[in-house]
Amino acid sequence: MAPIRIALLGSGIFAHEAHAPALRQLPEEFELVAICSRSSEHAAALAATFATPVALYTDMSELLAREDIEAVDSVLPIALQPAAIEAALRAGKHVISEKPAAPDVASGRRLLAAAEEAGNIWMVAENFRYNKLYQSGRRLLEEGEIGKPVQLLWLSFTAMGGENKYYHTPWRRDESFPGGFILDGGVHNIAAIRTVMGEIDSVAAVVTQIRDDLPPADTLSATLRFASGTLGTFSLTFVTEVPWESSLDVVGDRGTLRICPQKLEIMRNGEVQHELFQEDTVLAELADFAQAIRHGTDARKTARQALGDVAVIEAMFASAESARFVKPEAI
Repeated sequence: MAPIRIALLGSGIFAHEAHAPALRQLPEEFELVAICSRSSEHAAALAATFATPVALYTDMSELLAREDIEAVDSVLPIALQPAAIEAALRAGKHVISEKPAAPDVASGRRLLAAAEEAGNIWMVAENFRYNKLYQSGRRLLEEGEIGKPVQLLWLSFTAMGGENKYYHTPWRRDESFPGGFILDGGVHNIAAIRTVMGEIDSVAAVVTQIRDDLPPADTLSATLRFASGTLGTFSLTFVTEVPWESSLDVVGDRGTLRICPQKLEIMRNGEVQHELFQEDTVLAELADFAQAIRHGTDARKTARQALGDVAVIEAMFASAESARFVKPEAI
């Protein structure tokens, strides 16, 4: 079976470090034939990492006019994603796009409608949802390994200063989309939380901006009420100078579950059990995208799941403005 002819939209950090390497590792599934980027220099550097010729474009409409391109992998700035995704779908292409699903729920709903109308696959690449740590955590809770979950706690601290490569991406700090780093980074946390715990019924949050260079907000603290009745506390900040290895902790009435980067722990009866994980989640996403295109497996649900993550973040900002509990919009 011939590889799927795919184009890459964007040539920034994550395209170079994650999507392009994954595509190179899937030669039987994908052939990268084109890259569209505002930066010809970055696009040329990225194209040079592939063994076969890659056409370069600065005009996306010219790329999408090519009938031989079956799919696109969109790794564009958040504010540019909706228009690019919709244009690709309406051009008859299957689409995988980086998280978040959209800058806001309203634009995400329009994309869901466009995918439905086009009859093509739109998949959102939320790699936390593909992380086996969180999938295993969900399974262990369902099997009753820590009894009835009572409370979740996740305190996440990210150093977003000059030494962080993402700090130097202008679009992440130009207020071109709602939420800033709270949306850009926070959807990962929400995807993980929902994978482990299930749906979030309502949230109460406070949000603030401590650093002038991280608009429109850089710190959030939220109380979560899950549909299951479990309570949760989630705090996120990008202002610290020192990164801290955070963990997602779930306290049950018969034990505790802790998920750290690459490690899962369960404590019961004073004993701790460990599971270690290391995987390429972007590779898994793109492999799943190929299977969806070839065999019709349902990857469309990932767009709805990812838009649900955006709905939770949106509800947190709405709660901060209204000083009350807010239910995330159902997707």
